[in-house]
Amino acid sequence: MPLSILISASEGGGFNPLDLAGGGNALWTILIFVISVPLMWKFVLGPVSRALLERDEHATRAIASAEQASADAERARAEVEVKLGEAQAEAAKLLAEARQRAEVREHEIVEAAKQEASAMVDAAKKAISAEQDKAISAIRKEVVELSMGAASKVLQRNVGGEDDRRMVEELISDQNVARN
Repeated sequence: MPLSILISASEGGGFNPLDLAGGGNALWTILIFVISVPLMWKFVLGPVSRALLERDEHATRAIASAEQASADAERARAEVEVKLGEAQAEAAKLLAEARQRAEVREHEIVEAAKQEASAMVDAAKKAISAEQDKAISAIRKEVVELSMGAASKVLQRNVGGEDDRRMVEELISDQNVARN
């Protein structure tokens, strides 16, 4: 195909920029190029260059903003960690205080239960002692009655006077004192 362009150019048809005889065409081409470069620079390359510069500035601002946001997030994370540590320390303190109060309360409850149990044991001992005294008194009376009855049968006389009872009671009391 390049050969056909050269042949048609040599036959006088078409544009041949290498043909010096048609130098006007080359001159117009250069002149149009020289005139269009500043216009292209002003209307095409200038706005494109400005758009690229604006894009670079926007990207730089976005990077700076992202770095600032990252720094802010890091500060916020550090603050949250500090506050979390404080909250954990406060929770541990409250838990320790609660345990201490629970131990004090437990001690109070145990002491109150011990005192109540001691009071109940003392009351039970007193009740047992009183019942024991009643039982011993009843047994003594019964022994006196049996002794009087036995003495009456042995002596075949009526024993039961007040003086006889007192004598038997003293005899029984003396024997109890001697045993203890």
